[in-house]
Amino acid sequence: MGVENYKPMIVMVLCQCAYAGLVLSGRAALLQGFSSRVFVVYRQLAAFLLIVPFAYFSRRGTTGCSMNWKSFWLISLLSLIGVTINQNMYFEGLYLASSTAASALVNLVPAITFVIAYLMGMEKVHLGNVRSWAKIMGTVFCVSGAVLMATVKGPKLLGMELLPQKQDTWFIGCLCLLASSSSWSLWLILQVHVTAYYSDHLLLTTWMCLIAAIQSAILTFIIEPDLNTWKLTSPVQLFSCLYAGVASVVTIFGQAWCIPKRGPLFCAMFNPLCTLIVAIFACIFTHEDLYTGSLTGGLAIIIGLYTVLWGKAKDHEEMKKQDAQQQNNVNGENVSTIVDLEHPLLSEN
Repeated sequence: MGVENYKPMIVMVLCQCAYAGLVLSGRAALLQGFSSRVFVVYRQLAAFLLIVPFAYFSRRGTTGCSMNWKSFWLISLLSLIGVTINQNMYFEGLYLASSTAASALVNLVPAITFVIAYLMGMEKVHLGNVRSWAKIMGTVFCVSGAVLMATVKGPKLLGMELLPQKQDTWFIGCLCLLASSSSWSLWLILQVHVTAYYSDHLLLTTWMCLIAAIQSAILTFIIEPDLNTWKLTSPVQLFSCLYAGVASVVTIFGQAWCIPKRGPLFCAMFNPLCTLIVAIFACIFTHEDLYTGSLTGGLAIIIGLYTVLWGKAKDHEEMKKQDAQQQNNVNGENVSTIVDLEHPLLSEN
């Protein structure tokens, strides 16, 4: 029983390690002039080709989840929000800002998830409750850290310039990363409803990879009609695309498996691990710049993240207590009913 409780945690740690490798390799490919939109297409195609054999042979001869028009449109919507928009915004922001900023701003996801869930009626806020204030203040910290990171770079702490960049690309990149985090938060919430209707995680991941690749390809042809943008010109770009495909399969399937078990906020709580890994390796191996504004903003986001998650954890404990109390009441009613039935319906008198 104890091992089962740790499985979601292990899966999410592996997902964050895969994300860190994706950020670093993707940044290296983009700095070589590779199109971020083409990168997303190749990433999703590689992920689809890797996962489709497992989906086919493991589901062959079974009567699992069938694809109908409703499930098709639901998965298409999920792919558009969670992959096409999310990944295109993310990799554009990764190129315009930095890998450290990209991994740090992802930590906004729990705060944005809380706001969207509240607006949709999935989260309750009671101003007289400490748990609610923790989630509110954590959200404020996250947003403040994101604004600080986007607008104030400050003195440089570590790293050196590899390629000259325009000064205004940092702010635009952070805006792209903010849009990516918002779409990811909405994707996490929508997954709760879609997985309840289409519960086969493997097939869901397969369809999402294929549909997102088609959507991203259409977007690329509209924005960049030149066919030369599709060429892979270096081993780094080829490796990044293949690795991104593997990482996509691992992370999408891992989160799709964890969300029904622990909820969307549980999956988001491991994001700072990716930020730490990326910040260390980016400074050591790619000599990426680290600014005081980025560091301060990133720390504020992480503090806000865990404040939100503390409030959510207390909510979860309270819900467990209420469920246990209701179960005890039901069991008590059943016992009393059984005892009453053992007596005659009419007294001897």
